[in-house]
Amino acid sequence: MASKVERTGIRREKGWLYYLDKKGHVSRAKMARGGGKPSRIRPQLVAKAGVKREEGWLYFIDRDGDVARTRMARRGTKRRSTARKKTARRAPARRKTTRKKATARRPARKTARKKTTRKKTTRKKTARKKTARKKTVRRGTARKKTARRTTARGKTTRRRTTARKTARRR
Repeated sequence: MASKVERTGIRREKGWLYYLDKKGHVSRAKMARGGGKPSRIRPQLVAKAGVKREEGWLYFIDRDGDVARTRMARRGTKRRSTARKKTARRAPARRKTTRKKATARRPARKTARKKTTRKKTTRKKTARKKTARKKTVRRGTARKKTARRTTARGKTTRRRTTARKTARRR
């Protein structure tokens, strides 16, 4: 449960975020809506409360517009401190220890290695070196001539024809 620290009686307006600032006063800031440009309005002081903060408490503005506080939820605390004190008084129950049976260790098995099978070496296709072609001076704005060719996989590709091949076609 939250307990009231300071009565301020603030009336809230839509689009504003009300909070307790570093000095302990109630301030408000314009809330960003719709992902537009960030608001250039600085936080405004609403009421001077002058609340001194204590560690382990969360301070907020409640429905009535007053400053309230509640205990912060900390990690690992499932029960309240009173429940922990009652269980701490009881002596812990002793557990019966059972002796483990001694088992004879087996020697580690040697894993048989698999015979490696040699793969047949495949001949790599010799990469053809592209011969340096002489650049021919083009007259005017001639189009680049391309020829259609089907590859071994059945795809049709276009490749540029050389000057000699175009001369033969004419």
